[in-house]
Amino acid sequence: MSMNNSSSVFLDAAPNHPNRFQVNVINESHESSAAADSNHDPPHYEETSFVDDTHNRLRISFRPGNQELYDNFLQNGESTKTDASFHVYDSHTNTYYLQTFGHNTMDAVPKIDYYRNTGSISGAKMNRPTLYEIHEQLAKNVAVTPGSVDRVANGDGMPGEEQSENKEEDPNAGTVKFGWVKGVLVRCMLNIWGVMLFIRLSWIVGEAGIGGAYYLISRSLGPEFGGSIGLIFAFANAVAVAMYVVGFAETVVDLLAESNSMMVDKTNDIRIIGSITVVILLGISVAGMEWEAKAQVILLVILLIAIANFFIGTVIPSNHEKRSRGFFNYQASIFAENFGPSFTEGEGFFSVFAIFFPAATGILAGANISGDLEDPQDAIPRGTMLAILITTIAYIGVAICVGACVVRDATGNVNDTIISGMNCNGSAACGLGYDFSRCLNQKCSYGLMNNFQVMSMVSGFGPLITAGIFSATLSSALASLVSAPKVFQALCKDNIYKALQFFAKGYGKNNEPLRGYILTFIIAMAFILIAELNTIAPIISNFFLASYALINFSCFHASYAKSPGWRPAYGIYNMWVSLFGAILCCAVMFVINWWAAVITYVIEFFLYVYVTYKKPDVNWGSSTQALSYVSALDNALELTTVEDHVKNFRPQCIVLTGGPMTRPALLDITHAFTKNSGLCICCEVYVGPRKECVKEMNSSMAKKQAWLLKNKIKAFYAAVAADSFRDGVRSLLQASGLGRMKPNTMVIGFKKNWRKAPPAEIENYVGIIHDAFDFEIGVVIVRISQGFDISQVLQVQDELEKLEQERLALEATIKDNESEEGSKGIRGLFKKAGKLNITKQIPKKDSGVNTIQSMHVGEFNQRLVEASTQFKKKQGKGTIDIWWLFDDGGLTLLIPYILTLRKKWKDCKLRIYVGGKINRIEEEKIAMASLLSKFRIKFADIHIIGDINIKPNKESWKFFEEMIEPYRLHESCKDLTTAEKLKRETPWKITDSELEAFKEKSYRQVRLNELLQEHSRAANLIVLSLPVARKATVSDILYMAWLEILTKNLPPVLLVRGNHKNVLTFYS
Repeated sequence: MSMNNSSSVFLDAAPNHPNRFQVNVINESHESSAAADSNHDPPHYEETSFVDDTHNRLRISFRPGNQELYDNFLQNGESTKTDASFHVYDSHTNTYYLQTFGHNTMDAVPKIDYYRNTGSISGAKMNRPTLYEIHEQLAKNVAVTPGSVDRVANGDGMPGEEQSENKEEDPNAGTVKFGWVKGVLVRCMLNIWGVMLFIRLSWIVGEAGIGGAYYLISRSLGPEFGGSIGLIFAFANAVAVAMYVVGFAETVVDLLAESNSMMVDKTNDIRIIGSITVVILLGISVAGMEWEAKAQVILLVILLIAIANFFIGTVIPSNHEKRSRGFFNYQASIFAENFGPSFTEGEGFFSVFAIFFPAATGILAGANISGDLEDPQDAIPRGTMLAILITTIAYIGVAICVGACVVRDATGNVNDTIISGMNCNGSAACGLGYDFSRCLNQKCSYGLMNNFQVMSMVSGFGPLITAGIFSATLSSALASLVSAPKVFQALCKDNIYKALQFFAKGYGKNNEPLRGYILTFIIAMAFILIAELNTIAPIISNFFLASYALINFSCFHASYAKSPGWRPAYGIYNMWVSLFGAILCCAVMFVINWWAAVITYVIEFFLYVYVTYKKPDVNWGSSTQALSYVSALDNALELTTVEDHVKNFRPQCIVLTGGPMTRPALLDITHAFTKNSGLCICCEVYVGPRKECVKEMNSSMAKKQAWLLKNKIKAFYAAVAADSFRDGVRSLLQASGLGRMKPNTMVIGFKKNWRKAPPAEIENYVGIIHDAFDFEIGVVIVRISQGFDISQVLQVQDELEKLEQERLALEATIKDNESEEGSKGIRGLFKKAGKLNITKQIPKKDSGVNTIQSMHVGEFNQRLVEASTQFKKKQGKGTIDIWWLFDDGGLTLLIPYILTLRKKWKDCKLRIYVGGKINRIEEEKIAMASLLSKFRIKFADIHIIGDINIKPNKESWKFFEEMIEPYRLHESCKDLTTAEKLKRETPWKITDSELEAFKEKSYRQVRLNELLQEHSRAANLIVLSLPVARKATVSDILYMAWLEILTKNLPPVLLVRGNHKNVLTFYS
């Protein structure tokens, strides 16, 4: 296409309907007079006006160059485009409409050719004008001298928030703390040397043999998976109380049986004695940790004497009675016979292992009370490892000694001796002169396999072993009775399970968990009623194995996450050993009892899912967090190796909210189209003296990010300190994000108070829009009728809450003053309360932003508060009207489409409005429907607006003129000297030449508001193409006037402008 440069190209056409259309006819059959020009430099367009004052005609001029490269001309900073050929049917009432909206601007209307792939067989790909082309200034500039800005609030103004520092008293004052010996070593040894050492170890040696060893080393690393295993571990400790008490009661009942003093029968006697015992132990525990620690030391001394008594007894020559019961002192033949296993019917290695395993659970006795230790980091590993070493030696020593001295079966009959001529069955007892062969056919009462009191028989002084059993069982029961409530209290304090918060309360200077003691007591009593040690022990083994499996996995997980904070002090630690230990624990659980293991892991999985879903507000510095960081870092780095693809585009927004709680509506609407799909960063700029700004910024960072988490908003908070608001935003636009996760869209609130703001603030506000376009970042400006800033409301709320606290304090003081002297003070307090006008509690409303009814009418604007929550509410059936006037790559269409995918907006239908020719409405509607269907975007209706470019009505234009009147320079009415002086003094004002040059564009904004009022007044939301102002060409005041008139008296409006790169595609 060519274009004639003659002055007669553009002719006026007198419309038959002057109230509707005023357009110009464009002659398209013209020749280029510049084509023969020898200068081939690119042409340069100059700003012109649509309307010539003299001839009422459009004019255009070209610099010398190759005009065939261009099929458009610039007008008002835009270009007029014409069709490739002239159609006689492109007319309406004898007026040609080639100067129709979208065909007379450089800003292109939506068109399918912009979204085609290169080399597409369905049509040629076209390139829309870039953001640079429509935003950068032309050669002929409307000069605007940039001003300086010292202080600008965020968005439309945001007051700073005051930070108060609260000093807290030391919560540990007066508490009792233990060292590694009393706090860890003693507890671990007493727990490990429990009921199994004296009552079941001999039976285990008889079943599994001396070589049936047990080995497990693990260290408590903190509650990495505490939410899921905490309850199980606490419950296991509570059941352990029952196991140790039943062991104690079993010994007492055996003594009663020997003296024929049974109360009822064996089972009921165990229940009675166990119940009395656990009540006494509860009393000792409730008395406090200090008493419990003293009792543990005394019990340990008794236990050590009992163990020494056993070893001494093994070397004291046996008598006839003891030999008949299977004790022959150290004999190599007995050692050899007992070395291998000899399981009875129904028993196997893992069933025996399940009964013995609780003996090893004492390794965590010190870690369970870590809060009561002076130096847990040093005490736990030192005390635990030493306890494991000492008790392991003791267990192995006792197992070897008892296995070398006592046979598996014995009758207890002193007459069962070998007579000369009798056949011997080849057992060790036969070789030593005793015939216990009848034990093969009938159950005997003595020997390792049958007598649980073997250690008493072997010892030098039997009552000392009985005392040792009492010491071991009672100390272990006491330790478990203390451990279970402590673990349970720690779990409840973390507030992981809201229903269990009741048990978090502590009492006394040591914060004793009395409520936890009662709960543990109830659980223990329930299992004591079982009255069978071999039944209770496997239950504990199952739960402890599950706990240890996760503790081992925690070690591995922490190492695998490569957290710098994970620095194990154990010299020969290896992460793969930890993993092997975790797998081994799980495997053993299933071998011992597969259905119990399944039930345990189902419960654990349920608790894990529950905690994951509830997301409790706790921070344990866990390895899961470390691994999440490593995964996020790896994924971020991996993203950088892959080029961006249009199919994966998502709005990644930097939202200028200031403090996120001060503009909740702006954050809510942004979060609606970024949640679960894109990045959202709430940004704040601190302006002022650097030292004070940095201090305030650092002190509030965590608080404001916590507010986002508390309100379940998936967004980040970022802040900068800068000399001006624009400088701060410019820094945020350049530096925010990481790799591919960088903002591509800036969201700001409309500056509602721009007419009252100083020029520097307006320059800053418009300047950040220019900066965003310079960085090729899309812009979304949101406007609601009441504005966004509710900082004053929040300030009033804070004041009212403080007054409410004062009122409660006054009431408490009044109740405490009952004496006559105190009554004077009460009257004074009432007077103070009367002055403060707080005599009744101020009710609160449950809403997204908590509101408190003001004590005085007008303290804050209730409508503003309601408007700030409008995007939190579910939007009823209605429409989202999309005025897709200019093709910006599709962001104007994509954002509302994403909104309709959200629950709150799913009932809203999309209506599409585009500009077009008045006599080609149906064709353009079909073309737009085709484009939307290719994008797979559902819509309710499409409207082609053909009369955008007609002049607005007089009333609307008059309002616009009156609005900008205070900001006009009126230099044409003054002499040249005065006019130049005014331009220097007030460079921000609108000059007459600028207003005339952009008169048609001003008409368009006013006319668009009329059309929006006509078509979209009832819409739930309007999404509208944001007009672009050329830098240093359109003044800031005029641009703000355009935005003001464009969005005046409308529902919530989103003014959207993408970066002119495709964000939509119809290629799969």
